[in-house]
This record gives sequence, C-alpha cells and structure tokens, in this order.
Amino acid sequence: MTAAIRFILNGQDVTLGNFSPTETLLDYLRLRRRLTGTKEGCAEGDCGACTVLVGRLSDRGLSYESVNACIRFLGSLHGTHIVTVEHLAAQDGTLHPVQQAMVDCHGSQCGFCTPGFVMSLYGLWLSNDEPTRQDIESALQGNLCRCTGYEPIVRAAEQVAQERPSALFDPLERDRAEILARLWSIRSEPETMVVEKDGARSIVPTSIEAFAEILAEEPNATVVAGATDVGLWVTKQMRIINPVVFINHLTELQAIAVDETGLTIGAGVSYTRAHETLAEEIPAFGRLIDRIGGTQVRNMGTIGGNIANGSPIGDTPPPLIALGAELTLRSHSGRRSMPLENYFLAYGRQDRLPGEFVEKIFVPRPAEIDYFAVYKLSKRRDEDISALCGAFHLSLDSEGRVAAIRIAFGGMAAIPKRATHVEQALTGQIWSWSTIAAVREAFGEDYQPLTDWRATAEYRSLAAKNLLTRFFLETAGQSQELSRFELEEA
Repeated sequence: MTAAIRFILNGQDVTLGNFSPTETLLDYLRLRRRLTGTKEGCAEGDCGACTVLVGRLSDRGLSYESVNACIRFLGSLHGTHIVTVEHLAAQDGTLHPVQQAMVDCHGSQCGFCTPGFVMSLYGLWLSNDEPTRQDIESALQGNLCRCTGYEPIVRAAEQVAQERPSALFDPLERDRAEILARLWSIRSEPETMVVEKDGARSIVPTSIEAFAEILAEEPNATVVAGATDVGLWVTKQMRIINPVVFINHLTELQAIAVDETGLTIGAGVSYTRAHETLAEEIPAFGRLIDRIGGTQVRNMGTIGGNIANGSPIGDTPPPLIALGAELTLRSHSGRRSMPLENYFLAYGRQDRLPGEFVEKIFVPRPAEIDYFAVYKLSKRRDEDISALCGAFHLSLDSEGRVAAIRIAFGGMAAIPKRATHVEQALTGQIWSWSTIAAVREAFGEDYQPLTDWRATAEYRSLAAKNLLTRFFLETAGQSQELSRFELEEA
C-alpha cells in the first residue's frame, strides 16, 4: 500500500499525503495552494461559485467535467487533472477566449460568481463546438448569479462559440497528449492507497476486487462515489466519517451495456453518463435526469449512490421500480440479485449485508406498446429536491383493459414504494376516465405521507392522485411525451 495520492493541478504534478477523509478540494485550493479564484458560496453544491474542471481517463480518452469543489473530497482525486480558473489565461496575461467573452459581453458585476461561470462555460467550450441556447442554459444550470443577470453570460457563451479560436489558445487542448500520458502513468500504479491523518483514513482501492476485500475488513466504512450526498453530511451536518473508501475511479463500476432485453448500468455511472443512454432508450427517464441538480452535480452523482443511500426522496428509484429493475449486490463472498423494490426495507435500512455494495442495476426495456412516464414535483423546476416523484408503467391488452401496471412513488413514504392497492384496483379494468376516478381513493391504502418543509401530507396525497390522472390523460392522446416510439413517429 502507498500513503499518498497523485494528481495534476493545473500544470503541476502533486503527490499528496497527510489529509483527512473529509478535506475538500475547495479548502485545499484556497487554504493550502492560495488559488483563491475558486470561491466558497453555499458549500453544498448549489451555487457553482466553486466550480473547477476535473479531467479523468475513461473509455473515451481524457474528458473534462465541471464539478463542485466544495463537496469534492481530496481522496476522490487520485489520477485526475484538476483545472482552476488561474490556469486559463496565458503567461503574458492574455485572457482565455471564454474569459474575454465575459468581459466583452459585460457578464460580470460584483464578480464573486464569475470564476465559477467561466469554468462552467469553459467545460462547455471544450465539449461542444456548436452549443444551442438550451445547451448553454443547461451548462449554467448549477451556477447562480445575484447581480449581473444571466443574459450577458449567455451572450458570452454564444460569442465564444461563434468565434472559436485555434487550439493554440487553450492550455488543455495544447497539452492534452502530455496530460494524457502523465495520467496513464499514475493509473498504472498497482497499489491501494491509504492516507491517514489524526487517526482518520482515506482508502483508494485499485480495483473492484480490492474494494470488496476492503469492505470485508471494514464493513462500517463510508463508501463515497460522487459525494453529492455525503459531501453535505460533512459541510452541513458536520459529521465525522472514518474510514472513507473512494470508488469514483473504478472503471469496473462505470460500464453501461444495452441489448434487446434492457440496460445494465454500473453503480458508478454518473447521472451525466447515464443520461446519454437513457435519453435515447427511455426518453421519459432521460428527462428526469435533466432535473437532478446542475451540471456539476450530475457530473459527480451516481445512479448507484442514489440507490445505495436509501433516501425516500431519491429521484431514480421510483422510475427504476416502475420499470421492474433488478439490483445486484456484491461482496468479497460473491454476488446476489433482487428486485430493486425489495432492497428498501424501512427508513434508513436497506437489504445490504455487512461488506456488500451496489454493483449494477438491470433495467428491463419497456415493450413497444407500453406506456411509461415519470413526474417530479418540487418547489423549483430545476436544482431542487423532490416533494414527490411518481413513475407509471402501463400495459394494455387488445380490448383496452389494464393487463399490467406498476406505479411507484418517492416522497410518499419512508422508502420508495409501489402503490400496490392502486395497481390491483386498476388491473383488469378498462383504461378509462371512470376507472381512474374510481381508484383514486385506493392511494390512502398505500400511502400515509408526512408533512415537512417540502410539502404537506395533504398536498402529497392529492398530487399523487392527480399524477395518475395526468398519466391517464396523456395516454389518452393529450401528449406525445410518454413513449419513445410515439416520439419517433411524431
């Protein structure tokens, strides 16, 4: 084992030991390295003032993603290239084209949020030569500005896309081959890394097999993939977590496979990566991913993490349950699989044995004649936690009767939960307005929601019934959103 991690910071190779499992990239940049262009705003991944780029090796080569440094722990950075706003300008002070566009379009007033906006736009500039207005707004989804207003910033993004200069003006394009070689050199190191400070340990396994062995020895360790949830345990709840096992670099957990039966998604697949496949294969699911956090959060957060933490308001379990997803757990002793709905036992309790971890999720492909929809209700449309999330998967027979239906909700109980009484009341009935009206009261047998700051119990109960009504109206022809096959014909 080695007692340090290695990464590249801007242009410098860094070998780093002596850090705690909960030291954030933001604190490291500002306090240790005095790179103060990266700002601290919300400390929870919402405002984007701390945005930096992290480059990592993948099956596509070297790719850069915007992330929130405030909730990114140092232990997750082994084998990456961290890029801060200080790296963009030339040595003679010439601004990077993205920075210059912000100046030209008056995209900054007080300037506090500006470095974060620049880094988000830089990430877009690197990955998209001809961004649409929607692409630009999506890239800026995780950045907040309180004084400038967004239109000048959008114009800056449009300007720099239209006047895209030679790669010689860009340090990442210019040095890509060199950075790639240096990262491959780091990745080739075979030993698991264990960094200790004041009795707290950060563990970075080199393979999924090593990860399983570590959990067998440390069953109470906190596993961190994206840290979009665990990060807030530290920055907001001040929890002490030790030891911490970082797994975001494990390529074995980051595969997506598609065949005629469905999709197999590795537990380490990020929302961003999953969206590319889901938007094509199950469009309604893809549209839900668009509403999970901002770009920085989607680049970090994982499908497996959203399942593993067992939150009753997690966005992905309801549609996965409605689609009949199967979960595979792995440990040092082997694997076992179960229907995803059986994984959630009670609030804060899941069917996961000591030493087990979520390895992958299999999502059956809906039949061509099926209907599937998922709806998220929240105070804000984007970047907000669900008040409730409902998913519906319907099969009709040749006579228009309900052959099968699966309905699942998050936010309506202590766990993500199916509406089994509603399903039973609908099965075998003609799919009609009178049937829908008759089964609305069956929701009371399935759910007794709580009142909290997101919504009242009365609101949740009524909203769940109304979402079933919406689903019926859309399947009756008032929308073309439900089926990818309808979309292709439209």
